[in-house]
Amino acid sequence: MSRNKSAIITGSTSGIGLGLAKVFAKAGYNIMFNGLESNGAEIAAQVAEEFGVKTRFAGANMLKPEEIQAMVKEAEEAFDGIDVLINNAGVQFVAPIDEFPEDRWNLIIGVNLNSVFHTTKAVWPGMKARQFGRIINITSAHGIRASEYKSAYVAAKHGVTGLTKVLGLEGAPFNITCNAIAPGYVKTPLVEGQIADQAKAHKLSEQEVVEKIMLYKQAIKRFINLESLGQAALFFASEYSSETTGITLPMDGGWSSQ
Repeated sequence: MSRNKSAIITGSTSGIGLGLAKVFAKAGYNIMFNGLESNGAEIAAQVAEEFGVKTRFAGANMLKPEEIQAMVKEAEEAFDGIDVLINNAGVQFVAPIDEFPEDRWNLIIGVNLNSVFHTTKAVWPGMKARQFGRIINITSAHGIRASEYKSAYVAAKHGVTGLTKVLGLEGAPFNITCNAIAPGYVKTPLVEGQIADQAKAHKLSEQEVVEKIMLYKQAIKRFINLESLGQAALFFASEYSSETTGITLPMDGGWSSQ
């Protein structure tokens, strides 16, 4: 009897991560959820019930390698191995370079870049032994392009873009691929709140905020669809992507084409 494939998705109790978890659960994957939300176990249980898969929840702090290692060990034991790792957890802070707090810089580099190293290092031996692994890094249009006042975020995401290339090369002999997806703005509850706040602050309609501020750099003036993002990730997780590795796929409405 063949087992369901399994995935660890960091930062998966809200936003993009939760959307990806539901897409993968619908496709039959067992999921290790991760996040800092107090109701993370409840969210995981709801997804398990909805899609008929196994789920676990680990509140591993992405700044603590020992907690990441424990999460991976738990997932491997629960699901008899890990097929897919999706590095999605991320934080943001915006300020000019001369006003950027050192603790915010360290936090963003730690969560957005260093954790990708630690999670990947933890799953790598098992993937090598099974001669199969799919690592998918959710970066950003800011892993390809830059914007003012986002020094830490842009530096971290560019770092993940480079790490993706290295892992693609190192994984090739073991049937381990590593690819990244670089979305523009994805409409999540967090972004919806930002739209309302900016509309009030700038005395604009919410539609004007979307077109003139948030999606200004995109040729296609639409938010990136979560289902589309999930389907791209499913391709990278599949057998059909076995010759595709080390790349970053922009899903940014043409932002990075300019």
